Amino acid sequence: MRPGARRLALRVACLMGLASAATAQETPRDILDAAKGEGKVTIYGSTESEIMQAVQQSFEAKYGIKTEYWRASSTKVMDRVLTETRAGKPLFDVVLTNATPMKILKGDGVFARYEPATGARVQPSDVLSPPYRVVVVGVLYNTRLLRADEAPKTLKDLLHPKWKGKITMPDPTRHSTTMTWLVNLQKLLSRDWKPFLEGLAAQKPIMVESFIPAARKVIGGEALLGISYLKYVYVMGTREGAPIDYARLNPALADAHHVAVGAKAANPNAARLFANYLISPDGLKVLASEGEFVLARGLYPPIKDAEKLEITIMDDLTDVDLKKWRGEFKKIFF
Repeated sequence: MRPGARRLALRVACLMGLASAATAQETPRDILDAAKGEGKVTIYGSTESEIMQAVQQSFEAKYGIKTEYWRASSTKVMDRVLTETRAGKPLFDVVLTNATPMKILKGDGVFARYEPATGARVQPSDVLSPPYRVVVVGVLYNTRLLRADEAPKTLKDLLHPKWKGKITMPDPTRHSTTMTWLVNLQKLLSRDWKPFLEGLAAQKPIMVESFIPAARKVIGGEALLGISYLKYVYVMGTREGAPIDYARLNPALADAHHVAVGAKAANPNAARLFANYLISPDGLKVLASEGEFVLARGLYPPIKDAEKLEITIMDDLTDVDLKKWRGEFKKIFF
């Protein structure tokens, strides 16, 4: 294992330890009774509806509490949560998405203090759950149009002339996770980072709104390669039968996800119950079975070679960073 991979393994193990510490205890009876009295919980998030539906069904079967879910890209989730909060009319109880928007929302005072199940220790200032899963960003390709040996072997392979006009990716000036991914590529590319960005822009990538349309364009043959989430190999490939696989690039960058309860949640007890269930062993097993990379030892999504990935967790960006890089990437890509 390379030194960087060893450092990563230690960091992931630390994150898994945090998640385990936060989920090992049972929910207090008074919280459970109050949650059942509220009877419902409204969730905003960027997790795909099909995946969240499996979690909702499992949660509802266990507790008999109804769930309502509104799904959008991470950027749109952040925007809607901020709009509702600033208007004084928040309609959400729970929010779950990538680290960057979640920490921006935290800074805006959107969330209540995170309260894990009984016995777990957290800092008094914590409002976000420990990270419970990561979404791995990589390069997807259409298996009907490309053989595995024709797929890129390194990131720099994306700059080959044969891929010009045949790569799709989310617009980094509008999609916060893609912006975070591009910034964090500095970890992997070092001094070659800026030339890589300029070379990628010169490939005239097909810009889309988010990762789902990027994967769909690869499946439809409109692009040969797509920068998107690796989990779509299972979600759209294995489960839906689409001709899609991923280039085996190591290391791979991933974004940590958190869940939080709204400071003015209409159903605060049901919200707390759902948030803790999501990151419990039961919730993580459901997520992994649906293609997610969860922070639990020995638990992998049903994606070939998932256990071989060297996953580097991305550093999140601040609101100031987002504004800065939005301007920079506009110059580079447009």
